[in-house]
Amino acid sequence: MKRIALLPSGSVSHEAVLHLFRDEPVELLHYKQISDVFLSTAKGDSDYSVIPIENTIEGSVTLHMDWLVHEVEIPMQVEWVYPSIQNWVGRRTEFLGASDQLDYSRVKKVLSHPVAMAQCLQFIRTYMPHAELEHVGSTSEAVKLVQEHPGEGWTAIGTALGAERYGLDIMASQVTDHDNNFTRFVLIGPKPVALPQAPVEDKTSILVTLPENFPGALHQVLAAFAWRRLNLSRIESRPTKKRLGSYYFYMDVLAPISSVLLPLAIEEIEALGCQVRILGSYPSYSYEGLKSEV
Repeated sequence: MKRIALLPSGSVSHEAVLHLFRDEPVELLHYKQISDVFLSTAKGDSDYSVIPIENTIEGSVTLHMDWLVHEVEIPMQVEWVYPSIQNWVGRRTEFLGASDQLDYSRVKKVLSHPVAMAQCLQFIRTYMPHAELEHVGSTSEAVKLVQEHPGEGWTAIGTALGAERYGLDIMASQVTDHDNNFTRFVLIGPKPVALPQAPVEDKTSILVTLPENFPGALHQVLAAFAWRRLNLSRIESRPTKKRLGSYYFYMDVLAPISSVLLPLAIEEIEALGCQVRILGSYPSYSYEGLKSEV
């Protein structure tokens, strides 16, 4: 049975990994901090870690990306997309006013993970502009804290699974500012993962560090992919943390490393003096693709 490290019970990561593996029995190891999730697999306490790395609304989860690059060397083995459906969670009876309608003025605090909070700011500003906003380590931690502080006017932005596990009410469902709110997850670990469903495509994630900052350097790197008609679905610069103005480029290539052309492109880039690190070559699953098999 696979041992999988992830954020706390009731988080979006929890919902996402249940969706990915569905009926396959797995042992879930929950951790409060994402750093502990990474370290669990790095130390061998778990076989894989579930890492959210990108969101439709907020873009890259830079903290998690930096951990993948700077703190651990664990390859990506699977990528999948899952909808981040956030809800306003609390004890409904605590906020009922006249005619059994919700009285938003009774809300003192709204807790959630900063990324989830940012996805729901329009709802919060519309109904609870007076409330204190507090960031915590995960949406499930936010729901747990609300459960532990009855009668204090605390509410949370969290998942339906989190509300169910901590015995709280969903006072408003799907409160994200946009309907197309999806999160991209990767499963990292030392060994490939076999899933019964067919992937949408294969990807390879690489880091490219330029030898020096000179005009046209990035253009030369991109040209190695362009003339081979290798599609880049994502390119992003991040600081190397070595000196100011020094960056590496994170790239997702829509091809497996076993293809003929991608290794040749990497060889050409390295011939230019660039450093190339392969973060993983893996199958990619869309939410629709996974859902169609259910």
